Amino acid sequence: MKHLEVDVAVIGAGSAGLRAFRKASEWTDKVVLIEGGPHGTTCARVGCMPSKLLIAAAESAHAVQQAPKFGVETDGVRIDGVAVMRRVRSERDRFVSFVVGGVEEIPAAKRLSGYAKFVDDHRLEVGGHTTVTADRVVIATGSTPVIPPFLQVLGDRLVVNDDVFDWQDLPRSVAVFGPGIIGLELGQALKRLGVDVIMFGRGGPVGPLTDPELLAVAADIFGNEYYLDADADVERVERTANGVRIKYVGHDGVVTSKDVDYVIAATGRQPNVSGLELNNTSLPLDAAGVPDFDPATLRVAETHVFIAGDVSNFRPVLHEAADEGTLAGINAGRFPDVQSRKRSSPLSIVFTDPQIAMVGTRYADIRPTKVVVGEVSFADQGRSRVMLKNEGLLRIYADIASGRFLGAEMLGPRAEHIGHLLAWSHQAGMTIAQMLKMPFYHPVIEEGLRTALRDAQAKLDNLRHQADVSVEISVA
Repeated sequence: MKHLEVDVAVIGAGSAGLRAFRKASEWTDKVVLIEGGPHGTTCARVGCMPSKLLIAAAESAHAVQQAPKFGVETDGVRIDGVAVMRRVRSERDRFVSFVVGGVEEIPAAKRLSGYAKFVDDHRLEVGGHTTVTADRVVIATGSTPVIPPFLQVLGDRLVVNDDVFDWQDLPRSVAVFGPGIIGLELGQALKRLGVDVIMFGRGGPVGPLTDPELLAVAADIFGNEYYLDADADVERVERTANGVRIKYVGHDGVVTSKDVDYVIAATGRQPNVSGLELNNTSLPLDAAGVPDFDPATLRVAETHVFIAGDVSNFRPVLHEAADEGTLAGINAGRFPDVQSRKRSSPLSIVFTDPQIAMVGTRYADIRPTKVVVGEVSFADQGRSRVMLKNEGLLRIYADIASGRFLGAEMLGPRAEHIGHLLAWSHQAGMTIAQMLKMPFYHPVIEEGLRTALRDAQAKLDNLRHQADVSVEISVA
């Protein structure tokens, strides 16, 4: 068996691992990158990019379907599922090739192919062919879909989002289990591409939203486009000769049976740690078997190990994975001189129509007695009505004592852009008053943001006025 001795071993060649490898290499030349699966990153191969390709096709079809509402008559829409999926796969492969090309530029002596497992705190066995003794280790092994046991009996009629993008054609019908980010994006895209879609959830969540007002709006909007039960009572799921049969209690309380071609499990993801044999180390682990770490340094306790990307399950989105890879790589490379870094403001976006944006502190994490909420409905917002995108709600949370912008949840048009403006404002520590001094062009959707800010500021001013009056009365 071959043996290597390195300063830093990076396990995983995804977005976080590649960034960690490159950053660690700026501090030491003795770095090795270990990958057991296919190269290409989750984002490029089965995540961000192929899903957006499917969504882009769906948006095109939907635009034609909506054209008569503007007085533009069409001869209808014919969707060529084979052509749609051919473009998805072709462009997906192009994105993957860029990443693979970058990996292949790394000298072969610094790359190991095979799954790594810990022998002890500093030794790794890779693919049964190499042992690596590493002074420091970065764990960047990503995550994989979670499939509930009751769905595992469906065999080849059960797919996860990773599988969808290898389809040669669009199916006639699907049932999506899990109205989270992945489920909402795929479900709506497939529906707009002519697939019969039915969606089931548990407990009531819709996407990443936590604000009750927004959850209600989201359930109505998406539920008007396809059957959605965010807290479903599914009695039975069984394989049939041609697909899957689902028995469930419908919104009307009646038990209903539905046959579909496929079931898509969009029921969450779990960190890839089971194969690392972390039990052979002295690393402190949480209940899920993930090493306990400091988000400001990504260091596991006071050890030589760092963690980055989706495996940490801290903020599983691409820009966070890249940032974590940078920090973990720097700290592993310069170890033991470990630096802390303030995390960027939380920002997540769901590319549905309307889009969802989550910024800063979620509603679930605010203290209602310390916060005012400013809101705007997009039903009558000028530019939104012009574009027939006039649905959704934005809710902004502001600290009563300081007037500082704390966070927001949004379901509405162009949320990807408004989300960025809000994230930058949050990271800058701006108050609602300061945000209102920024320029707002006319007519733009961002004027809706100004309406929500004005609502929040009016509530802040009213509370301060009440406080002043109370002081005057008490003094008198």
